[in-house]
Amino acid sequence: MKIGIIGTGYVGLPTGVGLAELGNEVVCTDKVKEKIDDLKAGKLTIYEDGLEELFAKNIANGRLTFTTNMRKAVEGADVVLIAVGTPPHPVTHEADLKYIYAAATELAEYLTDYTVIATKSTVPVGTGENIEQLISSKNPTARFDVISLPEFLREGFAVRDFFSPDRIVVGTNSERAANVMKELYKPFEGKTNMLFVSRRSSETIKYASNAFLAMKIHYINEIANFCEKSGADVAEVAKGMGLDKRIGDKFLNAGIGFGGSCFPKDTMAMAYMGHSVGATMELIETTINGNNKRKRQMAERVCSVIKDIQNPKVAVWGLAFKNGTDDCRESPAMDVVAELIKKQVDVVAYDPKAMKNACQILGDKISYADDVYSAVKDADALVILTEWKEFSLTDLSVVAQLMNRKTILDFRNMLNPKDALALGFEYQCIGKKIG
Repeated sequence: MKIGIIGTGYVGLPTGVGLAELGNEVVCTDKVKEKIDDLKAGKLTIYEDGLEELFAKNIANGRLTFTTNMRKAVEGADVVLIAVGTPPHPVTHEADLKYIYAAATELAEYLTDYTVIATKSTVPVGTGENIEQLISSKNPTARFDVISLPEFLREGFAVRDFFSPDRIVVGTNSERAANVMKELYKPFEGKTNMLFVSRRSSETIKYASNAFLAMKIHYINEIANFCEKSGADVAEVAKGMGLDKRIGDKFLNAGIGFGGSCFPKDTMAMAYMGHSVGATMELIETTINGNNKRKRQMAERVCSVIKDIQNPKVAVWGLAFKNGTDDCRESPAMDVVAELIKKQVDVVAYDPKAMKNACQILGDKISYADDVYSAVKDADALVILTEWKEFSLTDLSVVAQLMNRKTILDFRNMLNPKDALALGFEYQCIGKKIG
């Protein structure tokens, strides 16, 4: 099949590479010329574990191409995937659909034969109807169906999730469109659940799923607070909970709160949609407020251990919102750092993959280190904010020699407390009382 993909971000690019690997002809288009130029030159514009090899392979075999010309991606395509951003509105926090509607309006004029237009972006309920109307008004003779095709790719695991999906959800009432999607995803037949539902149900599934997972993260963070006061160990509690198949062990890692490009904006959008239709969303709204409070609390914990130090210097390991990605959007690590900046704390940070993106956001408000050891030199406290494996493999004896004061706030529970205490560190972690 020929597949056109509009948008080459953290959804569009891994999806395009994956579909090319399955044997399709994939043409990706984007408005940002610099990004397309890099991709044409074989340079990945995002970091995603396992993506680079497949990206290079499918460019070399000609199945994956890039263009700023939408006509080349849409004309003659069997399926066109819209994978552009839906950022939160700055005031209402509803999903901003201007990029979706701009893409739909432009692609309409390039439709020739029958085409399935699949909304891969996360969009509010009813967006499919609006896209249909836009395309029909722009090109009354176009033959097409608009379907909802929600993405479930976790950043850091997108390649694995593409080839081993939990489920594939297709929202359509069109038998013809359903048959096209069955053919596209035939390589997964018998390997995963393929669910066909109404378009509005499909549009809801992604929001409902992300809101639930966000609530699960907030819940285990509340349990972590309890464990720190009661003497229990949140890791042991989470393990015991996770063995219950009704609960499962995923998203039960206590930390500094949820972040990234999906959970924050999708929970806010779901709460807004609830208000717009007159449905209360108390659990979701409590989760949003609690998550914001969580990040402030983490910054306050850092400040409490350096409050008696004049001109304190804090080393930060981790700026991406989680390991396996360079994405700093809505990163709780970045939010904690931002709180420290407000309190005029001197921050020196290191992240294995996200330094460039972090620098674009924070600029010269903090200093940037080349590795874990240069970050901690002369620091009064070390704060671990992202769970990169590299951090757990660091030689703490070297860290101890480099630091001005041996204090570690391990907000991702990466280190062995016994090792830290044996080296004379004052050590704090999440969900467990130490000492």
